[in-house]
Amino acid sequence: MIRSFIFSDGRIVGQDLELEALRLVRADKGLVLWVDLADPTPEETKAILEGVFQFHPLAIEDCVQPNSLPKVEDYEDYLFLVTHAVDFTRTEKFNTTELDLFLGKDYLVTFHTAPLRSVTTLIDRLAKNVGVGPRGPDRIAHTLIDLLVDNYAPVIDELRAELEELEEHVLAKESVHGELVSEMLHVRNDFTRLRTIVRPQRDVIERLARGDNKMIRPKLLPYFRDLRDNLARLEETAVGYHERLLMAFDIYLNKATFEANEGIKFLTAITAVTIPVMVIGTWYGMNFKTMPELENGYFWALGLMLATTAILAVYLKKRRWF
Repeated sequence: MIRSFIFSDGRIVGQDLELEALRLVRADKGLVLWVDLADPTPEETKAILEGVFQFHPLAIEDCVQPNSLPKVEDYEDYLFLVTHAVDFTRTEKFNTTELDLFLGKDYLVTFHTAPLRSVTTLIDRLAKNVGVGPRGPDRIAHTLIDLLVDNYAPVIDELRAELEELEEHVLAKESVHGELVSEMLHVRNDFTRLRTIVRPQRDVIERLARGDNKMIRPKLLPYFRDLRDNLARLEETAVGYHERLLMAFDIYLNKATFEANEGIKFLTAITAVTIPVMVIGTWYGMNFKTMPELENGYFWALGLMLATTAILAVYLKKRRWF
């Protein structure tokens, strides 16, 4: 689906134009154009990216093919940015969706294959005419990325809740070890994926906030720096939670080792308690020709077994082996 919005002095003067109308708007330097491609067909992608804007083939290829990491490329007349939105669902848990942006001097083209809350929110704001509209494509780009970063907070909260639940299970007296290990590995993978997305995205915003590119107006640089700081805080939070998860995993391993040692200690104590019975029984089971205690041997051997077993059991009990 192709959505288009035309702005003049911060106001929407047209939207959802045909391809020929979009080409005319491109030629009008007094207007700002935003085109959003939401899960477009190959024909729509080719018509917009190649036909209307004539983007570089490499940029189009990077746009169509999924990119695992955020990045920014400078093509002189425009910037090509790859960003990632995150979401957290009960069925699929941690998800990422790529959002590609072509930022020019008087236009912005966005491309995504799945619905994005940041894009939907901005379109709803524009439809309701809330406040003054954007006066430049860099403002639209900042707003989209800012909304995208704001949606990281619920994901962080969900992962923190899962981490706290895992910590409670680790410290509990009884826990299902197989399920606990599986859940800990799953949450660790979520934190790892989050960190691999946030850090490169922070580097992308850092490049935009330095003011080295002419597509970002100087008055918007403080806003991009604030966005960079937000991503830095998110990264620090994710790193802290990841370290907590590793500590919980270490506690779990130590607890499992302690429980295994307790089991081995108990079995060793049982073996030690039965040693007198085995030794005395084996001794009297031998076929000696002469044995002085054979006359009252049964009661003598039984008493000796009970006495030595009791003494050894009391000793092991004091040593807390069982």
